[in-house]
Amino acid sequence: MLLQSQLPNWMALAPVFALALTALLLLVVDSIDPDSTNSTALAGISVVGSLTSLGLAGWFLTAGTGQVSTGGGISLYGDALVVDGMALFFMAIFASVTAMVTIASYDYLRTDAHQAEFYTLVILAATGMGLMASANSLATAFVSLELASLPSYALVAFLKKNRGSVEAGLKYFLIGAVSSSVFAFGISLVYAATGSLVFGDVAEALSGTDFVGVAGVGVLMIAGGFAFKTASVPFHFWAPEAYEGAPAPISAFLSSASKAAGFAVAFRVFTEAFALTAIPQGIDWVLLFQVLAVVTMTLGNFAAATQENVKRMLAYSSIGHAGYALIGLAALSAGSAQNGNVMGASMAHLLVYGFMNTGAFLFIALTEHWNVGRRFEDFNGLGSQAPVACAAMTVFMFSLAGLPPFGGFFSKYFLFAGAIGAGFWWLAAVGAINSALSLFYYSRVVKAMWIEDATREFEIASKPLGLYAAVMIAALGTLLLLPGFGPVIEVAQSVATALFA
Repeated sequence: MLLQSQLPNWMALAPVFALALTALLLLVVDSIDPDSTNSTALAGISVVGSLTSLGLAGWFLTAGTGQVSTGGGISLYGDALVVDGMALFFMAIFASVTAMVTIASYDYLRTDAHQAEFYTLVILAATGMGLMASANSLATAFVSLELASLPSYALVAFLKKNRGSVEAGLKYFLIGAVSSSVFAFGISLVYAATGSLVFGDVAEALSGTDFVGVAGVGVLMIAGGFAFKTASVPFHFWAPEAYEGAPAPISAFLSSASKAAGFAVAFRVFTEAFALTAIPQGIDWVLLFQVLAVVTMTLGNFAAATQENVKRMLAYSSIGHAGYALIGLAALSAGSAQNGNVMGASMAHLLVYGFMNTGAFLFIALTEHWNVGRRFEDFNGLGSQAPVACAAMTVFMFSLAGLPPFGGFFSKYFLFAGAIGAGFWWLAAVGAINSALSLFYYSRVVKAMWIEDATREFEIASKPLGLYAAVMIAALGTLLLLPGFGPVIEVAQSVATALFA
């Protein structure tokens, strides 16, 4: 209420502006002293900028900015952008993950000569993600998606002397270029059928369009673009390669923040531009997402269960979690009072996932620092040498598996309960079965760390401050969501319900 009554509307984008200004500041610092490798200053600027963005998003969200009770979303720049509760909720996720990744990168990049470039690319990608959450036009959605994607391609290939990193970056870029082309072509078809790009105008025009076939193909191609961004089947095959070859902090960033950004814009596009109350008969995108959800979670979990490389296992498991989050679109129906509940549950799951999955990949970054290895047997006996870090990894594994009383249990419970409440009990059943399967491969990591005997001596001579701090923050965030999940799910479902108001 304070924002709408006393501050200009453009200030609603303050969380995004904070990230953009941070990126510019990093470039200025680098231009003043390009030969400097002051890790503390560069990481400090990045962390402060991320936390400022998080604080602003949290403040505006708790103040009710852009929610129905305070007049609805704030439209900006000719309705190209909108700031509402859902946008702020996702901005908080992006800022949280970015802060943890930049803290971890303090040690990961200590000896790298291009630290400023690394942090700038991370912050620019996060800026694009924030704009994706606020996109209210298909054109804005495309531009913001590219702003998030282009720095990500460079970040995956950041380890220029590492053949695996360069190869992963090239594959990610090529597949991303194809998916962007498909997405842009889909937008052009929707524009041809409706004559508009703004979501509300698209929905209004779709209800009376004579070009149902053209619009249907456009909707399908746009869904394909989102499937790439969220690493959903059949556009998932870049993810294992990119996550394995990228620096571990970037694997955490892409699998958590980038995935959430894809869902943020997909939720808005399909609930506002392609609203079920306006979509012509014959275009059933809910059925499409039902198929995607089932296939994605099943393939992701079965593929993860066959892996011997822990980092690659986490990559495939992130595909499985994309399938769970897709339930937020797969369990919708026209006029249902449960739509807000199920989509809000999906948003809450993405928040919890942001902590537990980021923490798991950052633990891998920690083990890479110790030259432990990536195979399951390489972790044998690690718990006796690094008990605190391994305890945190145990929290991440059990939470990702959805075991009580960890945060992942509550997020999956409300997600599956929302699907059942909406009448899609079979989606919840498939999700529960896949969640049970995931316990097999997550428990392998825990078993290796705590039960198996070490097969070699570990050389854990140092405990890097930044990596340790980031892992502990992620673990603490996962644990704090146990008593705090009630307010989280309440806020998520409230802001999601506003989309259907």
